[in-house]
Amino acid sequence: MPKIILNQDIVEDTWLKVELEAELPTSGKVLLPYTTWLAGEFDSSSYEAVGVWIPNDTVFDSSADKLNQVSVVAIDFPVFSDGRAYTLARQLRERFDYQGELRAIGDVLQDQLFFMTRCGFNSFAVREDKSIEEALTALKPFSNAYQAALDKPQPLFAERWS
Repeated sequence: MPKIILNQDIVEDTWLKVELEAELPTSGKVLLPYTTWLAGEFDSSSYEAVGVWIPNDTVFDSSADKLNQVSVVAIDFPVFSDGRAYTLARQLRERFDYQGELRAIGDVLQDQLFFMTRCGFNSFAVREDKSIEEALTALKPFSNAYQAALDKPQPLFAERWS
């Protein structure tokens, strides 16, 4: 069974990602494509749990509020150099107040994890050809960050006067 990093621990990944236009499995924990989930063309009672995965070119509208109904939202990084998924993560956390597990999937490399965390991700499916143990150490490469972000809303310079 594959492993992921969840809240800075390595754990078994018990979720099955259902690809676009693929046949739906009959049971288990599934990550459905966002469009399939929004359309509601599945029987949620046949699954242990339902989560959603979102392509990085998604543009959220008011229907994104419904994502608070699921415990896992995964955002796809098709290539490491495409940063649109960072924006989606921030939007989910800030605009739509998503409180569940926010997972980075796809071309996820250890060099990105610190920055992904700053944007709201708390779960990472590291690329299969990379070491998940080494990636875990990348979550704490710096003792402090200068900029404000989701994980630290006050910039470092402002701490001097507080």
